[in-house]
Amino acid sequence: MTDLPRRVTYVLPVFNEADIVAVFHDALVTATDERPDLAFEFVYVDDGSQDGSLDRLLSLREKDERVTVLSLARNFGHQLAVTAGIDAAHAAEADAVIVMDTDLQDPPAVSLELLQRWEAGADVVYAQRRSRQDTRFKRGTAAGFYWLLDRLAETPIPRNVGDFRLMDRRVVGEVAKYREHNRFLRGIVAQVGFRQEAVLFDRDERLAGQSKYPLSKMLRLAGDGIMGFSTQPLRLISHLGLLISGLSLVGIVYVLGVRLLDADDSVPGWAFLAVAMFFLGGVQLIVLGVIGSYVGRTYVEVLDRPLYSVALAARGTAGTSQPTSGHDLSRGAPLSPRDPHQEDL
Repeated sequence: MTDLPRRVTYVLPVFNEADIVAVFHDALVTATDERPDLAFEFVYVDDGSQDGSLDRLLSLREKDERVTVLSLARNFGHQLAVTAGIDAAHAAEADAVIVMDTDLQDPPAVSLELLQRWEAGADVVYAQRRSRQDTRFKRGTAAGFYWLLDRLAETPIPRNVGDFRLMDRRVVGEVAKYREHNRFLRGIVAQVGFRQEAVLFDRDERLAGQSKYPLSKMLRLAGDGIMGFSTQPLRLISHLGLLISGLSLVGIVYVLGVRLLDADDSVPGWAFLAVAMFFLGGVQLIVLGVIGSYVGRTYVEVLDRPLYSVALAARGTAGTSQPTSGHDLSRGAPLSPRDPHQEDL
């Protein structure tokens, strides 16, 4: 009796990538064809695309039965789209999961190197960017973010690493337990632990389309990374308060010195008082904003709403696709592999 091949699931988030998804799939198939000893599944998660990406994905499924398509009910964001794919892979009990974007900036051939490290014993293999073909502004902001994260995060998170990585089934099982809404997946994987190794690669330019991470989304992701894995901002508020109190004492000493030692030169400091008032007012608003961000995150988690909703899922026998609520997946309760409805998920 021959052993069944190990199952590897690719989790592939898609948002408005109609022009490139077929090219990406061809490149991915070319790469994975080099490993006929493994059984592959390609889970494409359409994150509420509005450009026909879903139709292209369903066409891919008609040609390749290894393709699974999950269509979210609206745009939930990259991190939750990846989470939906990981939940589906966990439900199917894949031996390993590879997460990568579909814009061809993450070369599919590099995923084979991740597989080799996994087979050598690593539980997590993350693709670390040796170089990247991005704008100078994006490279600079990324460097600043990782510098800040290094100093604030209580869990060490590798630099120049995105979500392109391989996770063993044990790691996937642990990651599936994390159900926070404001997600920073690379931080979650780092916190889970296990044996983690890096594979260096050169990140390419986008083949088509535009980046789906404008400045506003990058800032939001950076906030999730810092606030999700550090309480340092709250402690920094106390340090800031002590600093301002110290400056106030210096100012009091200065004013008393002028009044007592050189009273004739003392001038009413209306400008100084006005600047001080505005400065302290701005500091107070910043402090309230930081505290409010933590309180808001707590409020969202207390509501305990599902992370995402699945409008359509096609999995298993080619041609099978059904609407589904996706409740079980979004709640983190994977179905048993023996469940007769699993292939419709």
